[in-house]
Amino acid sequence: MAMNLSSSGGRSRGRRGSRRAPMAEINVTPLVDVMLVLLIIFMVTAPLLVSGVPVELPESRANPLDQKVEPLDISIDKEGQIFVDGDPVTLAALSVRLEDVAASQDPANPLQILLRGDTEIEYGTVMRVMGELNRVGLNSVSMVTAGSSKAE
Repeated sequence: MAMNLSSSGGRSRGRRGSRRAPMAEINVTPLVDVMLVLLIIFMVTAPLLVSGVPVELPESRANPLDQKVEPLDISIDKEGQIFVDGDPVTLAALSVRLEDVAASQDPANPLQILLRGDTEIEYGTVMRVMGELNRVGLNSVSMVTAGSSKAE
């Protein structure tokens, strides 16, 4: 008695029987590796993105303020010449002009002042202009800069 020990029940598959069945599983190891690297990157960079004081602001249904009044632009060039909205003025004329501006402003909506000063001017020149602004009651002053610079 001859016995056939093949798993095909005695049938020989020949050439087709040697092929492998398609793999039906997904290798998730590379996916997990990539996700862990991204997680580490976000954990390292997230604290660097936070700047300033963390404040939870209240919500409001109020509309934004409508600012129809243009701010007053005061500039001081490197020679110390003062300009008000592009017009050159002396320190004495600045005092008179600022008094006129202060008299015509609405107390409920103070006029915004933009003060620009060249890096080469004396500190005293800027302080004289700010003193005149304070004297006439124009206290909403913003000093304009070119942006932040790295400490050296």
